[in-house]
Amino acid sequence: MKAILYDAPRSFAYRDVPDPTPEPDEVVLRIHACGVCGTDLHIHEGEFAPRFPLIPGHEFAGEIAAIGSEVASQGGHWALGDRVVANCNRACGRCFHCRRGQALYCRTLVAYGIQMDGGFAPLMRIKASELYPLKTLSWREAIMVEPTACAVHGMDVLSVRPGADVLMFGAGPTGQVLAQLLKRNGAASLTVAAPPGPKLALAERLSADRVVAIDRTDPELHRRALRDISRNGFDYVVEATGAPSMCAEALRQVRRGGTVLIYGVYPDTETFPVSPFDLFRDEITLKGSFAQIHDFDRSLAYLESGQVKVADIVTDEFELKDWGRALDHAWKRQGIKSVMLPPGS
Repeated sequence: MKAILYDAPRSFAYRDVPDPTPEPDEVVLRIHACGVCGTDLHIHEGEFAPRFPLIPGHEFAGEIAAIGSEVASQGGHWALGDRVVANCNRACGRCFHCRRGQALYCRTLVAYGIQMDGGFAPLMRIKASELYPLKTLSWREAIMVEPTACAVHGMDVLSVRPGADVLMFGAGPTGQVLAQLLKRNGAASLTVAAPPGPKLALAERLSADRVVAIDRTDPELHRRALRDISRNGFDYVVEATGAPSMCAEALRQVRRGGTVLIYGVYPDTETFPVSPFDLFRDEITLKGSFAQIHDFDRSLAYLESGQVKVADIVTDEFELKDWGRALDHAWKRQGIKSVMLPPGS
């Protein structure tokens, strides 16, 4: 089969690789769609500890094409042709954090599409224990199950009190989902601030009570607009842009006794200034949310029920052979979210 294969950071090709065969506890998926995530851009640069050679892609959906010899005996009720998505993250189950029930903090956490071959290919193998059945979702909608699971985990971390006044910076694909969850889980009022364009317009249609256009050349413009909305700041501020300057902006907008959630994806080289006095004096809570590991079931419940809507988030399609074009499209922040399609999908 032909797949996108990276030999090193920024070095990839669409080339022949061996067809995967399942280990006894694995299945082989025929991939029908795989989402393009901001994490894939970091992997392209060699960030987030990828292991090369690597087939990227961690937001995949497909049907079962082959089943390992021990899957049934281990309780896996799967059949050829079943439509599925799969949790991309895998913990060791043995380390200090895993034994405490904190698998997401596992020191040797690995992920398909980052440390193991992922879904930018027609076929991929994966542990059968990671599978979840699809009911009504289309393939385009199904690639949003993993991002939605990340947003569900973000909601767990944030723990919004009912009746809250919430501000979110950013309106990217996962932010669109998070905004809908915020409205359904405690936010009496939700303001979304992001650069003007299709993403902000979609947030206004799907979730936000108010939107504010961010002006990167003159921040005082959006600061004034936010002060007009909530003069005392916001109970919760979510930073979902991945821009360090917006972390400081989030701290500027949170009210005394409030909470800031760093939800955007950052490499470990980024920093931003924090005033210990402000945290101490105003009793600000600063939290972070990283990925997910046990949230696919709730993600599917939201999506399959239509409580969270994702059909309009996926705006662009690319064939696998055009990964270079898809990368350029993503770097230029065109569209909202792209999906990679293997031949014949």
